[in-house]
Amino acid sequence: MKVWVALLMAALCLQGTAALSQDEPLRIEITEGSMQPMPIALRFEASENAGELAADIATVVEADLAGTGLFAIAEIEDAPSTSFNKVVDYVGWKQANTEALVTGSVSESEEKITVRFRLFDIFAGQPLGDGMQFEAPREGWRRTAHKIADQIYSRITGEAPYFDSRIAFIGESGPATERVKRVGVMDADGADVKWLTAGSDLALSPRFAPDGRTVLYTSFASGMPQIMSVDVETVTTAQLTSDPRAMSFAPRYSPDGRWIAFSRETAGNTDIWVMQVDNPSFAKPLTRGPSIDTAPSWSPDGQRIVFESDRSGSSQLYVMRADGSEPERISFGEDGVSYGEPTWSPRGDRIAFTRHGKDGSAIGIMRADGSDERMLTDAAQAAGPSWAPNGRVLIFTRQGGEDDGAKLHSVDITGRNMRPVALNDAASDPAWGPLLP
Repeated sequence: MKVWVALLMAALCLQGTAALSQDEPLRIEITEGSMQPMPIALRFEASENAGELAADIATVVEADLAGTGLFAIAEIEDAPSTSFNKVVDYVGWKQANTEALVTGSVSESEEKITVRFRLFDIFAGQPLGDGMQFEAPREGWRRTAHKIADQIYSRITGEAPYFDSRIAFIGESGPATERVKRVGVMDADGADVKWLTAGSDLALSPRFAPDGRTVLYTSFASGMPQIMSVDVETVTTAQLTSDPRAMSFAPRYSPDGRWIAFSRETAGNTDIWVMQVDNPSFAKPLTRGPSIDTAPSWSPDGQRIVFESDRSGSSQLYVMRADGSEPERISFGEDGVSYGEPTWSPRGDRIAFTRHGKDGSAIGIMRADGSDERMLTDAAQAAGPSWAPNGRVLIFTRQGGEDDGAKLHSVDITGRNMRPVALNDAASDPAWGPLLP
């Protein structure tokens, strides 16, 4: 793990970039249906010796924005002459069919980098918000680029950022009969992979803590599934369950980080339990009965838990209060259709799930009361959705052929922009972490 010193972020007091009010601000509304990407141009200039760094930062910012499907990076041969401290030629950029412009400057001194940028609404003919400055250690240039992309995305869409975050996942390697599965974390764009387990023992179901510092997972090191935690920075592990008579799996932190909901199987019966993070030996069941209750996920306010259960005869989704009371079924698929792997949106308005049918499995979303169900992917062996921190994008596993293995894909909540995550290895079971500090 790279040592990270907190970014210094400040609004620049640049001429003409004070807080602005606009009659018709530049804005992308993320709605269903087709959408024409917004043409946006980026112009980063560099001080002496920082040319390669400036190009690398621009590349990451462009990839983040283009990856949303909401922006098209404008490549214009006869673009107006533009520099960070020069007055923007709005007429020239408008004639070049550009709707938004980013100008920036990159400098490097010793081990520190400084990046400044400004965003302009070409059609309104004015800056879009204040200019900003980021200072970071040299090795933190990728995070700086993600933070710039987050600012541009948020100002134009009005949505919360999500690029500067990490994703936990299960990396898969080796032949199918001797598959090695280990826990890893990576940047949201698939870069900077760090392995948290060695792969000598099977590991599944990684889940980030609310503060992003630890990851829970299910370990098969003892031969019986047990829940472990690992510190992302130090890679120090701790065993949270160890009862040799019970299988413990599918853990998930509560939003306040004080509790862990998980599945516990004894004598052929699986129920939802919770345990205290500071005292894992204190655990209690939330469900009791002969059905298989598993895959718990908390609502953002910590008041309710969604889970899957076969108590009705097939696997369906249920919502109960956090104390286990008042369970209510919310999924009602036709015959032969079942639901699983629910996960509550950070915004609280939707629950994502995997729906299994005769044609395969697919990713969908519904409201917390089960209404407004919509499928985001086709039935192509998709499973295990996890929400981005802003609740507008999902990452999930899509099974490929025997040679390709499982791959991670992302899709926005309109189902309009499904694409593979840039990760070289086969991977599954992703879990998106919080926005980094």
